[in-house]
Amino acid sequence: MDKKKKTKKICFLARFRGLIQAAAAILTNIHLPNFFKGTLYQGKGKYACVPGLNCYSCPGAAGACPIGAFQAVIGSSKFKFSYYITGTLILMGVLLGRFICGFLCPFGWLQELLHKIPVPKLSTRKLKPLRYLKYVILAVFVIMLPLIVVNELGMGDPFFCKYICPQGVVEGAIPLATANEGIRNALGALFSWKTGVLLAVVTASMFIYRPFCKWICPLGAFYALLNRVSLFQMKVDKSKCVSCGACAKACKMDVDITKSPNHSECIRCGMCMKSCPTGAICYKYGFGNKSGDKACNSDETKEITK
Repeated sequence: MDKKKKTKKICFLARFRGLIQAAAAILTNIHLPNFFKGTLYQGKGKYACVPGLNCYSCPGAAGACPIGAFQAVIGSSKFKFSYYITGTLILMGVLLGRFICGFLCPFGWLQELLHKIPVPKLSTRKLKPLRYLKYVILAVFVIMLPLIVVNELGMGDPFFCKYICPQGVVEGAIPLATANEGIRNALGALFSWKTGVLLAVVTASMFIYRPFCKWICPLGAFYALLNRVSLFQMKVDKSKCVSCGACAKACKMDVDITKSPNHSECIRCGMCMKSCPTGAICYKYGFGNKSGDKACNSDETKEITK
């Protein structure tokens, strides 16, 4: 495949992102009959981590949530599984970075669907310092507390999953309680607390684009740390850029891609590509930029993003 055709094929992703997100959500939760049975899939697939934030306790979940699995075993060096999970997270981060957030995360997709509800939208450009909250949550709830507070087997308590993660309520508690009377009768104060967190995120998502992703998600924080060095990158052709600012205005993650093409907050959604009047922005896969600032074949990019 020549360079021109390769660029056009990759840009195809931005055009059909919604379909890719839907497919990823279904494949991640492919065991659909379990939603009606009120039981969990417990096969060998649960030994593997899915790339996005997807609750292990979801009846249909085909794999384990990387954040949940990491918390469970981080407290003990006895578990080789902890090295596997860490390696998996790093590998996915290096291969794709926050492309996972923009294309493969079920909860990210849910927030985007909620944001389509026709209510007034709020800008978060003046709230950029809140971005760092998710790194605090990653450090404290995902690493420090599970590392320090462990049981006799050396396994940590999943503090983030237990006290914060709203995805566990959407995919786990609500479906299981609906279909399983025993679980329904066992719900208590913790479920009420997490339901409140869920309602807050759902409400905020209608007015703000991906608030959980921007400010809270520790998995997004981890991938953000690797976004600048990931193989999946954004490129700006400086010879075609006219500095019109259209891309910065279009970015709902509050990133100016002309200043920082692989910013930690960029989820590779492609909105900047679609807004660019000269086709100066494109996806590139691989380390470095062999052609310097002339990274994109603008004619091909414009054709696919019209």
